[in-house]
Amino acid sequence: MKPFHYSKAANSGAAVAEVSAEPGARYLAGGTNLLDLLKYNIIQADRVVDLKRLDLKEIRRHEGGLRLGAMAHNSDTANHPEVRQQFPLLSQAILAGASAQIRNMATNGGNLLQRTRCPYFYDNALPCNKRVNGSGCGARHGSNRMHALFGWSEKCVATHPSDMCVALAALDAQIHTDNRTIAFEDFHRLPGDNPGQDTNLKHGELIEWIFVPQNNFAKHSCYLKVRDRASYAFALVSVAAALELEGKVIKDVRLALGGVAHKPWRARKAEALLRGQQPSEANFLAAAAAELGDAKPLEHNAYKVPMARNAIVVALQSALSGEHPLEGLS
Repeated sequence: MKPFHYSKAANSGAAVAEVSAEPGARYLAGGTNLLDLLKYNIIQADRVVDLKRLDLKEIRRHEGGLRLGAMAHNSDTANHPEVRQQFPLLSQAILAGASAQIRNMATNGGNLLQRTRCPYFYDNALPCNKRVNGSGCGARHGSNRMHALFGWSEKCVATHPSDMCVALAALDAQIHTDNRTIAFEDFHRLPGDNPGQDTNLKHGELIEWIFVPQNNFAKHSCYLKVRDRASYAFALVSVAAALELEGKVIKDVRLALGGVAHKPWRARKAEALLRGQQPSEANFLAAAAAELGDAKPLEHNAYKVPMARNAIVVALQSALSGEHPLEGLS
């Protein structure tokens, strides 16, 4: 690990000023991803500014929705009464991620900024354009079983690892920084020619809170995560599904996919096909097939296409049933 200067910020203004003034400075929140990246020299820092003293942990009602402090821990967010009752999709997604120990340390803001778990990114002996642009993408023609179906470029085929972010994408969340508001769909980036830049944040810009607008999806939502083992594994495919029903018709629907792109993938085509339709297995399957029609599988991950199609159908059916797998989870 490269030596760095460590300091604790007393407030948001001081934190922003300190990091903005130094190109090699980074924020430290829970540290569950950043410390590994520093330790293994995947990234470097000249200065690390600790945010733990900042008053950004509050979770409360706010102007037609819920405000989630960036420094609130994932476990506290998932188990907050307002989140569980009004936004069960978000609770389900957070509780599907990592382990209880990591959720107790990881923060909401840090979750948004975690880096891909692509093995080529984590191995300094292998080429990776996210780590060193121009070195090549080892996964493009290498081992790419876990990699992207949508939005990838010749420079990068990695996927975003977060479960929480998939639910936030489906819920039309907003990111509030120290100086602006960013729609969640505009927060993360596709790789393009600059895969090392995961988000549209500017250097020194500080995430202060996340806003989740009120909706009518609480009774009919489901987060489904398909993975290699039952716990402590990243998604092969995940689906955040939510329905608002009006009689026997789908008035509104939200679908987002994880494990399939460099950012949480909003399934807009499937949503458009389902609005105004009856919530039937045939309609769910048709919408899923239409969304997956745009998939571009790599050499080793074509299995994800039928997996994602089936996962969308199962998630929508579970959302329709209104059964929430929250009981007993913490």
